[in-house]
Amino acid sequence: MAELTFQHIYHPPQHGSKRTILVLHGTGGDEKSLLPIAEVLDPAAGALSVRGKVLENGAPRFFRRLAEGVFDLEDLVFRTHELADFVSTAIETYQLDPKNIVAVGYSNGANIAASIFLHRPEVLSAGVLLRAMVPVEPADQLDLSEKHILISEGRFDPIVPIDNAERLAQMFRERGANVQLNWQDLDHRLARTEIDAARNWLGQA
Repeated sequence: MAELTFQHIYHPPQHGSKRTILVLHGTGGDEKSLLPIAEVLDPAAGALSVRGKVLENGAPRFFRRLAEGVFDLEDLVFRTHELADFVSTAIETYQLDPKNIVAVGYSNGANIAASIFLHRPEVLSAGVLLRAMVPVEPADQLDLSEKHILISEGRFDPIVPIDNAERLAQMFRERGANVQLNWQDLDHRLARTEIDAARNWLGQA
């Protein structure tokens, strides 16, 4: 069996749930950072929480960037496939339901999740993308018609421009995904109200 190459935490589903949440932290976080959010979103779901391998001044990330909002696209694509391969291996290792893997990512973690949808959509069924940006403009027209994606953005976010977030939602819609874009009167920080809204959305996804 293939080796699991990312440092991670795995909690199995409870009470008969078949859902597993792929938990992806933001810059400077780790595999423990967003577990409380995953617990709120679906207490019965399993959690596969991963630590990014790239270090930026000692802060873990999932891929390199050249500047704020300027991504190293070559590294992004490589890291996207690396993470998707890890998820595929984890599905086999932990005997997860491959049709019920939900990515929950914040900031850098949301961006790598968006990139997985655009490069390796077969490993995800749905996603909750908190403060996500357009990771890359894919050349091909993927069929995302079976994917459910919630994007939650802050109107006053200095990192994610409004038009960039709207473009990300449009990219997914153009490929057939069921997309909900929620706007918060917030900056890059998260609020409990939007996590509660994401929980309600996930209950219907």
